[in-house]
Amino acid sequence: ISLEANGLRFRALVAGSSEPVLCLHGFPDHYESFRYQLPVLAERGYRAVAPMMRGYEPSSQPGRDVAAHHPMRLAHDAIAWARSLGNGRPIHLVGHDWGAVAGALACLLEPSLFRSYTSVAIANFQAVEDGIRNHPVQLRNSWYMLFFQLRGLSDWVVARNDFAFIEKLWRDWSPGWVWEPEAMASLKQTFGQPGVRWSALAYYRAMLNPFLEDSQRVRALSRAETRVPTMTVTGALDGCMDTRLFDYLDPALYPKGLRQERIEGAGHFAHQEKPEEFNRLLLDWLEARL
Repeated sequence: ISLEANGLRFRALVAGSSEPVLCLHGFPDHYESFRYQLPVLAERGYRAVAPMMRGYEPSSQPGRDVAAHHPMRLAHDAIAWARSLGNGRPIHLVGHDWGAVAGALACLLEPSLFRSYTSVAIANFQAVEDGIRNHPVQLRNSWYMLFFQLRGLSDWVVARNDFAFIEKLWRDWSPGWVWEPEAMASLKQTFGQPGVRWSALAYYRAMLNPFLEDSQRVRALSRAETRVPTMTVTGALDGCMDTRLFDYLDPALYPKGLRQERIEGAGHFAHQEKPEEFNRLLLDWLEARL
């Protein structure tokens, strides 16, 4: 199907009917990230919807404007989709990586739109700030965020040798994961579309620009209460977001409830690496919110 938000058009994968579950992908990834979740959710009677995020196809690119790729703008996309899909009722939200950042912000901005929130691989702003002081290795893990500030050079490196950089990140972030070759080929096809690589890297350039108004808004919300029931899922082997950061989540910031899960033997892409275990957790969580 095609979704609209804020003057942009987004393709989305859809499975099932009835209660919506909106699934937001991260980087380097695309909507097929949830290929193992959509059919399972559909079998349980949900309507699972996984859109391409802003900039990941020509129809959703807001031009060469870094500020228009800020995670706060992604959150407003998610809010618009939630309103459209929910038809006046709150929906379930699942986010991975950048999709998790967007989801967290959407829940802070418009909690009444969401029945539940599942954050995959990304701890909230408070936990990252508090956890890094005790686990500074996270700064090393995040080297790529600084590298992406080198405009031109980083764009070239990401694309060279048939996007070998993407494969490197998947290997580093999910040690030992053997993904399907067709999944990687499809992802590279997405990144090969005009403007997608630029837009994907613009997320990092916008988020790390402290002078943008949206960055200042994110900072102001970093320790605000999330008034949506929240489950976090982390892979114990995550080489991108150190799983120990999740130990610093403050339950007091989740007055509607916080559930924390850690999947052993999985890395940053836990929902793809261990889909059966992840799906059990997700279905149990969603059905407890009915």
